[in-house]
Amino acid sequence: MNIRKATLSDSEQIAPILLLAMEDIIYKFLKKEDYAAAKDFLQYFIGRENNQYSFQNCFVAEADNEIIGAVNIYNGADLEALRTPIIEYVRKHFNPDFDPELETKPGEFYIDSLGVNPKYQGKGIGSKLLQYLIEEFVAKNNQTLGLLVDEDNPQAKKLYLNLGFQSVGKKTLVGKTLEHLQIQAK
Repeated sequence: MNIRKATLSDSEQIAPILLLAMEDIIYKFLKKEDYAAAKDFLQYFIGRENNQYSFQNCFVAEADNEIIGAVNIYNGADLEALRTPIIEYVRKHFNPDFDPELETKPGEFYIDSLGVNPKYQGKGIGSKLLQYLIEEFVAKNNQTLGLLVDEDNPQAKKLYLNLGFQSVGKKTLVGKTLEHLQIQAK
């Protein structure tokens, strides 16, 4: 398995993988539970530059010329600028009242979403992606990584805590309360 920065040509494979982690949230963005519309929405933005879901902000795990995992991460200080194209698009096409909360802020690189192809789940791919990010951002560059975890997903929370993340509070995103976890350089 190889972990690398995503490229534009990866967009089509990244979208369904990240959607695994974001389905409920994207449905709230679009105000409808429509898998095809949600996947198309994500693929549209992953395939464009300078937005929060852009391939520019993704890393992929690859094996046998197939993307088996993907993670979307960006500097929390850039959230408002990166989110502007998303907000404008959602307001124009789906939800004129769309006004999501800020899920991150300056001072952390935010792991927005992480997904693993269902054929490869349970094989440690998600852990390896997280360990890669911890090495690159925390160990090598002295940055703080942050993420939100759903209280209904104790397995994910356990994984994050085992990797060294610690709870730093709660956040609300599209009306859902999530636990905010961070890992910092020692």
